[in-house]
Amino acid sequence: MERRRNIMPRFKKHVFSFRHRVAVIVLGLAIGTTSLLFTDHMAQRLREKEQNEVALWSYAMGRMGEFDRNNPLIQQIVNNKNNIPFIVTDDQLRVEGSHLIPERIVNHPDLLREEIEKLASINQPLEINTYSGYRFFIFYGESQLLKMLVYFPFIQLVVIAVFIAFGYITFRSSKQDEQNRLWIGLAKETAHQLGTPTSSLLGWIEYLRSQPVDQSAVDEMNKDLTRLMKVVDRFSKIGSETILSPGTVNELVGNSVLYFRTRIPRNVSLDYNGLAIAPIKAMVNEALFEWVVENLLKNALDALQGKGRISVKITEDANNVYIDVSDTGKGIAKANFKRIFDPGFTTKTRGWGLGLSLSRRIIEDYHKGKIGVLESEIDKGTTIRITLKKLES
Repeated sequence: MERRRNIMPRFKKHVFSFRHRVAVIVLGLAIGTTSLLFTDHMAQRLREKEQNEVALWSYAMGRMGEFDRNNPLIQQIVNNKNNIPFIVTDDQLRVEGSHLIPERIVNHPDLLREEIEKLASINQPLEINTYSGYRFFIFYGESQLLKMLVYFPFIQLVVIAVFIAFGYITFRSSKQDEQNRLWIGLAKETAHQLGTPTSSLLGWIEYLRSQPVDQSAVDEMNKDLTRLMKVVDRFSKIGSETILSPGTVNELVGNSVLYFRTRIPRNVSLDYNGLAIAPIKAMVNEALFEWVVENLLKNALDALQGKGRISVKITEDANNVYIDVSDTGKGIAKANFKRIFDPGFTTKTRGWGLGLSLSRRIIEDYHKGKIGVLESEIDKGTTIRITLKKLES
């Protein structure tokens, strides 16, 4: 009961934190959306204001009948509109005046035509008809402030998208951390619970050695108990600091192969080339690495369903050592090549689908190696490869 009381506050704290993260993300999205709509509204208001002011300016020019920069009124209008680019032309598109348009464009006919078309696409050109019969056209664009407001919503969208992405990553990492804590706690609790019966079994085996019983059977029991103690040791190492040391890959793989050879069905053969080649060393945690090899051998044995061949082959190149575990079993669909390493994924009627997931974590996270399906074909078999960095001799 004491343990249960200690667990509940931590659980409530986690739920509370989870709800706060949801609230923060929802609030962020609401603020971002509101800001987006408000900015778009402000840009539209500013656009209308600039269009109205330019229309008023064109009306004043029509009353004066000309575009003369020396005219004090024209100077005042231009100065007040010094942030809006424009070109004033006659009805033959000859330039009468311009503002914030580079001289190289004004003096180049082709560039000038492109600039006029560009300005006309932004705002409808204004036609000025003077009392004296002259006709002018004003082609004008947008101020820098308006351009900033127009593009600002897109920047906000990017910021919101990044915010959502970070939120998603945070949720995933939080969920992953929660799962990690759960499995680490389960592994350590399993190791703790198995400790007592294994100690008791050790005592019973020692007792049987002193009794008039078949000692070969006692030796086999002792081998299985030793294997069980290894399993307990492996579970206790989950979540702890993993210490790597130089190990001979051939021997470590060979230990698992030899253990399985005495326990596989009669119609299953198990081949291994590792003891016939030169020793290859790598940085490994022996207990965890052997666990991975045993997982692969057990999966291969399950795939054979009592009949077939398992082949374990070690090869190397200049930098890496490769351990290939092959079987002639039912094979894996190509769509499941990566999924088989996901926690909970299994094609068996029994089991939790954790063996290959733990194997990947041990190889990739602890040993900084790689594990994956090298090849597989339905009803013909599968080869799974472990890759480790090789130690130089």
